[in-house]
Amino acid sequence: NLKGAAVSEVIIERKKNRCDIKIYTAKPGIIIGQGGKDIEKLRNKIKKIVNEDVYITIIEEKKPDLSAKLVADSIAKQIENRANFRNAQKRAIRSTLKAGALGIKTVVSGRLGGAEMARTEGYTEGTVPLHTLRADINYATSEADTTYGKIGVKVWIFKGEILPDKKIIKGGNQDGINA
Repeated sequence: NLKGAAVSEVIIERKKNRCDIKIYTAKPGIIIGQGGKDIEKLRNKIKKIVNEDVYITIIEEKKPDLSAKLVADSIAKQIENRANFRNAQKRAIRSTLKAGALGIKTVVSGRLGGAEMARTEGYTEGTVPLHTLRADINYATSEADTTYGKIGVKVWIFKGEILPDKKIIKGGNQDGINA
């Protein structure tokens, strides 16, 4: 029932006698519903399954164009609605870079345009350092169901590098930086 809510991530934490659920979404109003009735239905459904107290926190995604899951779902939805796969990718790349990403890579694969032979096509804009361990890269996949089969969508979004805090350690006669 969270189909149209643009959910990018769900984090479930199980504690001693309760279950904390964090839902990251671009459209929190759809999950909450009028007067919070939809979120209560969701809470009660989950409570029946886990037999514990359930606490649901909904966190609004401020920049949905920087979430790889939402971008991949957007491209898949456009392909399902018979949009050209190249235009869908280029539109997603433009909006993601405008939102502040340093780079984005998108790949679609399958029977593109209804072709008899399946193939893979992708676009990369900016930098996407997949071999750098400290790179903050958000990756997600999605599928588009079309009349001629499924089309897979993969998205990598590079947001910058995660730099550890430099701590200066003074020990004995050596001074060094622990990074």
